[in-house]
Amino acid sequence: MSAVYDTRRESIALSIVVPIFNEEEALPVLAARLRPILDGCGEPYEVLAVDDGSTDRTAPLLEDLRTVWPQLRIVALRRNSGHQAALTAGLHRALGAYVISIDADLQDPPEIIPDMLALARADGLDIVYGVRVDRSTDTGFKRRTAAAYYWLMRRLAGSFVPAQAGDFRLLSRPVVETLKTLPDQQQIYRLLIPWLGFPGGQITYQRGERVAGTTKYPLHKMILLAWDSVTSFSAAPLRLATAIGAFSLVVCLAFLTWTLIVYATGSTLPGWTSLITTVLFFGAVQLFCLGMLGEYVARIYTAVQARPTYCVARDTDEEQR
Repeated sequence: MSAVYDTRRESIALSIVVPIFNEEEALPVLAARLRPILDGCGEPYEVLAVDDGSTDRTAPLLEDLRTVWPQLRIVALRRNSGHQAALTAGLHRALGAYVISIDADLQDPPEIIPDMLALARADGLDIVYGVRVDRSTDTGFKRRTAAAYYWLMRRLAGSFVPAQAGDFRLLSRPVVETLKTLPDQQQIYRLLIPWLGFPGGQITYQRGERVAGTTKYPLHKMILLAWDSVTSFSAAPLRLATAIGAFSLVVCLAFLTWTLIVYATGSTLPGWTSLITTVLFFGAVQLFCLGMLGEYVARIYTAVQARPTYCVARDTDEEQR
């Protein structure tokens, strides 16, 4: 059976990784659009549907699809671990020579998958990014926050980060194998993959509307992603805390000088307001700096624990071995 499995692994040209969480309404549309495109490529392929602990009818719907779509492979996580963790599970288990990740909401069009594959082969690229040049279907708030995110990341992490490139991308087998060796507990692929330095290209497209259901990235998750991106790829927050501390020292020295001058001239007055203001200001600065330092210490603690970011409950591919 292991020989049969190894032969199958070598024969798969393309793996599609789809992180899924509570997408029962989008699944039929996803299958209806994605399967004809992949069948038309004329390449041996697999579709890894990573069920990230869905609580709706996603799991039984995937089982129904699998009965009529033999290339569909279900990887079920034991609990909801988050989008990036589900993406990691899919990338680590994909078998194809090329691996493409795409979300189930179809805002990123699967119709350009053949173009991504053709570009990678024609130009010898290891990475092909899907870049959104038109986000008119998003809300104004979403467009502005996305623009601010990429602007900030390019300045903190480096100009190598492609602007408006999300998690819709093609990776070659060497890139996937390299990602599997990295020890990062929280892998932010939008920054990590460009950082590797593999040769890459871009294909632009217009971002579509979500086909069904509701967004799985509300405001608080967007803020968390931005925070994780900053603290994972830059020490800028720590430098900011140092700068604030230096500024506070200057303010303190200036206030001390003013106090001595007032005392020397005999013009001292009851200073309750100034005292309280000073105490609150420096107390807030100290707490801010300690909190920033604590965030990095917490990440070190998490890395030392070395706990897996996800736990797989079931992989239908392993059931066939």
